[in-house]
Amino acid sequence: MDVQQTRFSAQEIAELARRVDRPIVLVGMMGVGKSSVGKRLASLLDCAFVDADEEIERSAQMTIPEIFETFGEPYFRDGERRVIARLMSESIEKLGGRIVIATGGGAFCNPETRALILDKAITVWLDSEIDTLVERTARKDNRPLLKQGDPRETLTRLREERRPHYSQAPIHVLSGSGPHVQTINKVLQGISQWL
Repeated sequence: MDVQQTRFSAQEIAELARRVDRPIVLVGMMGVGKSSVGKRLASLLDCAFVDADEEIERSAQMTIPEIFETFGEPYFRDGERRVIARLMSESIEKLGGRIVIATGGGAFCNPETRALILDKAITVWLDSEIDTLVERTARKDNRPLLKQGDPRETLTRLREERRPHYSQAPIHVLSGSGPHVQTINKVLQGISQWL
């Protein structure tokens, strides 16, 4: 379902938060705003937030670029799958599923990871136009897949390759260049409709 803009009152957000009984997992391209939107969403819903990439780095005691350089992408993707599975399992056991998880851009492309997320979580695909992704990803120098070649070309190619995977998420929200509050309201609307 594609979601349009709606404003939520504090009472409506509190009522929606009470209905959330499983992890909310944000998927989509690097630079789409999963972490920044996820933190604000978790705060509004009064639940935990975790960035899967940060958790991977903590578990590996290496940065993601170091993991890619030392072991390669397949090794990273396997570790990513295991970390996301653990985060979801722990959140269900300890928090009643009340957590927002921001995944890395390629996580949802792994068939096992995607099946787990679709089965056990409220899955939200955050999507953006290429110009927005290029502008946002230029702010950080920690994106191994953008190290070689033209970032615009790489992002365009990755977005097209990953679209069939991302489109399996039941909630699709466009994240524009405006304030994150607009995206968050669309995510709340999508979750409300999905529940």
